[in-house]
Amino acid sequence: MKKSMKLISNRALFYLAILPVSCGIFAWQGWSWWSWVSGPLVSATSSTQSPEANAVTIKIPVGTYGQQIGEDLEAASIIRSATAWNLWVKWLSLQNSDLEFKAGTYKLSPTEPLSAIADQILEGDVVKLSYVIREGWSIKQMAEYLEAQGFFPAVDFIAATKNIPYEKFPWLPSNIPHLEGYLFPDTYKIVAENTTPEGIINQMLGQFERIALPVYQKNQDNTTKLSLHEWVTLGSIVEKEAVVAEERGLISGVFNNRLEKGMRLGADPTVEYGLGIRQTKDQPLTYSQIETPSPYNTYMNTGLPPTAIASPGLASLEATLSPEDTEYLYFMARYDGTHIFSRTAAEHEAAIAEVERMLSSQ
Repeated sequence: MKKSMKLISNRALFYLAILPVSCGIFAWQGWSWWSWVSGPLVSATSSTQSPEANAVTIKIPVGTYGQQIGEDLEAASIIRSATAWNLWVKWLSLQNSDLEFKAGTYKLSPTEPLSAIADQILEGDVVKLSYVIREGWSIKQMAEYLEAQGFFPAVDFIAATKNIPYEKFPWLPSNIPHLEGYLFPDTYKIVAENTTPEGIINQMLGQFERIALPVYQKNQDNTTKLSLHEWVTLGSIVEKEAVVAEERGLISGVFNNRLEKGMRLGADPTVEYGLGIRQTKDQPLTYSQIETPSPYNTYMNTGLPPTAIASPGLASLEATLSPEDTEYLYFMARYDGTHIFSRTAAEHEAAIAEVERMLSSQ
């Protein structure tokens, strides 16, 4: 009896002794498994490509459950285990009952651990596309550029600019035929899902609202007494004429003087816009083109054209509100970006002759 009790006691002591060891082994095995399944599928050190090159594009539709996301990530070879994903999501849910994965298009790299991939989707760090709209571009030029970027056909963008979104942007002037001049030139990033003509138009109008509109609203008592539409229209002409920044205020001053005196603006870019052409040093405007009737021909029509001819940048818009005080009424392009400014028609004719001599001697 005593031997039996002693044997039981020894066995109990043995099991008690190995229990911590067994727990340690199981814990180590569990941790090893978790470290493996939750770690990067592709080692950043062993990969010959950058994390960006390894990235996989995947789209998560609205309403996709967390479990489905895990299965999709495993199928796309972004994570090692959908089971590990589900465990991690449950752990996160215990800490935050409002856990919600954001729909969208993502670029996810298998060189990242499971937790980092989950964080990216939880934060909505979706793919964003960049595009650059240059100062002085017309709607047509924007459309051609956006088509070249692979966003959508140029004709779709041009058509969309004729639908004026007064509901979202009630400050837009009434009865304008299109949005020429109001699509603010800037560098943009946009969520991939929003790369529609309407999405990009709304982004550019929003930028005009944030940057340009307050400038006009603070200077509504400007000396030129321009309406919003007149401001944008004249600003677009200044933008197209002023190649050198130092001349911008002076060019604005010339146009302001001519408007005050009831003189025609005589701006080449308005003729080019009306005819859908672009003059160059080798092919300047002809007298026939200048004499071609058009609502935009400021050699034939007094005042401003019916709309802007391009998207003016902030500097041109500011110069239009604060034209330089000058006696000049004319300027002639040297075709190097600078101009010869004149006070009288005779001085202007002499400037034209000077430029023609310079071009013929080259």
